[in-house]
Amino acid sequence: MPRTPQLLHEILEAAADRNPLSAALSSRQYSLSYRELNTAATRMAALLRREGLRLGDRVIVTAADGVGITVLLYAASRLGAVFSVLHEQVRGGPLEHVLRDCEPRLLVSDDVGAGQTAARHDVPFLRLDELVRTVLDADVDEALPSLPASGALGVDPVSLIYTSGTTALPKAVVSTHQQVLFAASAIQERLEYRSDDVVYCPLPLSFDYGLYQVYLAALSGARLHLGTVGEVGPALLRSLADAEATVLPAMPSLSDRLAWLLSRSKGAPSRLRLLTNTGAALSQPTMTTLRAALPDLRIQVMYGLTECKRTAIMPPDGDLDRPGSCGLPLPGTDVFIIGDDGERLPFGEIGQIVVRGPHVMAGYWRRPELTAERFPRTEGLFPELRTGDYGWQDKDGYLYFSGRRDDLYKERGFRLSTTEVEAAATRVDGVTSAAVLPPDGKRGALLLVVADITADNVRESMREHIEPFKIPRRCVRLDRLPTNGNGKVDRKKLAALVEQDLDTPADAGAPQAPVTH
Repeated sequence: MPRTPQLLHEILEAAADRNPLSAALSSRQYSLSYRELNTAATRMAALLRREGLRLGDRVIVTAADGVGITVLLYAASRLGAVFSVLHEQVRGGPLEHVLRDCEPRLLVSDDVGAGQTAARHDVPFLRLDELVRTVLDADVDEALPSLPASGALGVDPVSLIYTSGTTALPKAVVSTHQQVLFAASAIQERLEYRSDDVVYCPLPLSFDYGLYQVYLAALSGARLHLGTVGEVGPALLRSLADAEATVLPAMPSLSDRLAWLLSRSKGAPSRLRLLTNTGAALSQPTMTTLRAALPDLRIQVMYGLTECKRTAIMPPDGDLDRPGSCGLPLPGTDVFIIGDDGERLPFGEIGQIVVRGPHVMAGYWRRPELTAERFPRTEGLFPELRTGDYGWQDKDGYLYFSGRRDDLYKERGFRLSTTEVEAAATRVDGVTSAAVLPPDGKRGALLLVVADITADNVRESMREHIEPFKIPRRCVRLDRLPTNGNGKVDRKKLAALVEQDLDTPADAGAPQAPVTH
């Protein structure tokens, strides 16, 4: 009987044992079978060990090459080291903060500037592209040192994921081997990736949604195809077809783009069978367009946080039966709602979402006070995660997300949710996507939409979907909503964009692209 994986890299070893010749990982530049990926990871581990990486050491990787990152993270796991994947654009002050914060033994990147930053902090630097070329060379084995057992245990940390949250400087969520494996296995149980799937991932691996596609592919034996930013623009349909994609992990911005392209094209990625969504609510018009263009497509809505990876997942197309729900808790976990006094609330009442289970991560790196606040422990029980998000559950346990702590605001004496207002706006015919900026100083709440109808028509039509007092008094039309590297709406950029134009009356002429009224 195969041994149950206890360490992260063992899921890759198991996949290589099951289907050594099956395609594991592909990109524009590379195509590796599971045997080749496992061999490359073993060689990479030997190279990193020669550079001094040992049990418990931290290694930072910041690069665009997802294949190289994948090989490196499995290699780090083999050594019992702790890896942290940063977005390729993390440079200067943010990179220096991470180097000071986690004190890595090694920085791996393709960027010379990152190497110069590492040198100023006395951190050894290696080029990722050079490492990848070496480990893909079959003649390198004779020159590599032997690789003894690392001594790592399932309770040891394997990764640090830096997340900004509401703090001034990024903080790192600590994940152990056990926590990552439980979370990935529970997600796979709900999503049911198949060995014949091709998972098209355009998301950066610095984003945990993208990173977990690596683990889900190994657990299922699927092929993971790593896309690029350039492939998710006008070329998206061709990219999906060329990759023969069957699964697309998407953010709302990507799904909106896909729906827009499908509505204007005769061709469609016919093999696509599953689209998953997280990060924000997927608009009803987008889902309707996707289903009309791709009749065999199933959509699974999800909700989660880096601190527990995934909280709830809907059954395929479950949104058709329970609109607005983000699903049931993962198997083997518990989700409940508490009031301001910390007591559990009954079904139907809005309060803070709390998560318990083996997927609740170990806390924040070197942030004991913040860890104690967000991860309180009850004697004899799993630690719980107080998410800072608000929502409610129905009598069947389905979770409904109302808004994050920062998404709730008061205006005209009412407590309102940006999420609720945005959802109402996207239900209006002609609105593709929407975002709300809460009141700031003398400025009231501001609704921003991508729409082919006027701002006044948007506000008027929203009365059919939400109480009038919840509709912001000002609405601004945009050509697009700015997004960050993870594909989420970048509210800081959004605020800066509209700040230049607050004195222009609604529905006046557009002063600067991409803002229109």
